[in-house]
Amino acid sequence: MTTRILLVDDHDVVREGLRALLSRRDGFEIVGQAATAREAVTEAANTQPDVIVMDVRLPDGSGIEACRTIREARPETRVIMLTSYADEDAVFASILAGAAGYVLKQTRGAALADAIAAVARGESLLDPAVTQKVLERVRSSNVRKEDDPLGALTEQEHKILVLIAEGKTNKEIAEEVYLSDKTVKNYVSNILSKLNLRRRSEAAAFIARREPGRDS
Repeated sequence: MTTRILLVDDHDVVREGLRALLSRRDGFEIVGQAATAREAVTEAANTQPDVIVMDVRLPDGSGIEACRTIREARPETRVIMLTSYADEDAVFASILAGAAGYVLKQTRGAALADAIAAVARGESLLDPAVTQKVLERVRSSNVRKEDDPLGALTEQEHKILVLIAEGKTNKEIAEEVYLSDKTVKNYVSNILSKLNLRRRSEAAAFIARREPGRDS
């Protein structure tokens, strides 16, 4: 069977390199390319690939957010997140977005091809230790919900609240948590609503009271 692949990266050289590399492997067909998160969602809908190789950072937002959107529309599409460096938060966000794996750009070509073949077969590239860490973070979040006013917030919302307290703009927050500016704006609105606050300054004061040692 042929594995249909969509390549998503904002650098033409990277995409063309991946296309040339993967096209040489029997059973692989490159059905499309995209340079932005928006293009990735559109191309995924048009080409319906089996596997998407998706860069984490894209010019108009996050590959992780695009992964979530694509998987919600078509769960059978498998997504491998591609990035230049290991980042536990990015791994965590990728798993929650439904990614099947997380591969560094430094990975050798043959290893990437094997990874694509593996996820196409329905396998996961996630190390059991990484999966265990994710489960622990989810359980920790559930415990906070029971005994802490901040428990109403998700892990991602709590992280964004802390970044608000540090005085970061929505754009700066978006770059740090791998989301689009629009998605961060929605998160901020949800956070204020859950904490019964009206302004960002109140949110910053709230977290400062809870964590006195944090600079605001």
